[in-house]
Amino acid sequence: MRILGIDPGYGITGFGLIEAEKNQFRLLRCGAITTPAGMDFSGRLEIIYEDMRQLLEVSKPDAVAIEELFFGQNVTTGIGVAQSRGVILLAIRQAGLEVTSYKPMQVKLGVVGYGNATKHQVMDMTRRILNLPQMPKPDDAADAIAIALCHARSSTSLLSKIHQIN
Repeated sequence: MRILGIDPGYGITGFGLIEAEKNQFRLLRCGAITTPAGMDFSGRLEIIYEDMRQLLEVSKPDAVAIEELFFGQNVTTGIGVAQSRGVILLAIRQAGLEVTSYKPMQVKLGVVGYGNATKHQVMDMTRRILNLPQMPKPDDAADAIAIALCHARSSTSLLSKIHQIN
């Protein structure tokens, strides 16, 4: 199964495509969609949308996983990220794909096994699971890979198989 993980943002949107087969995982590609800081915001959203459509077409994922938004102290930034996430979800929907959202704590739990893991612990475990000499850059791409791994591990768990049967 090819899983595309996405870490949404409006300056940098990270992506990571993995292949998951019987608890074996392989990184196929990763990177980031970037937009110029000084550009009109609607233009930035257009770049994200068009690049995401192209990425979906080229990568041909079987599943897509995206990080759910967490609004911290900077609500203005959160609103921009929410708009970016919206155009990403639209591109995924138009590609005819289902998408699963994961909270940051779920990603930590799915990759490390501990919901309060640090960012460093998540990156280190992601690197180990994929047998990478080092984590890919930027961090947004590394986060997206972790989101894809979380989906791979949770979608193959016994609990998800029980829900499919019922």
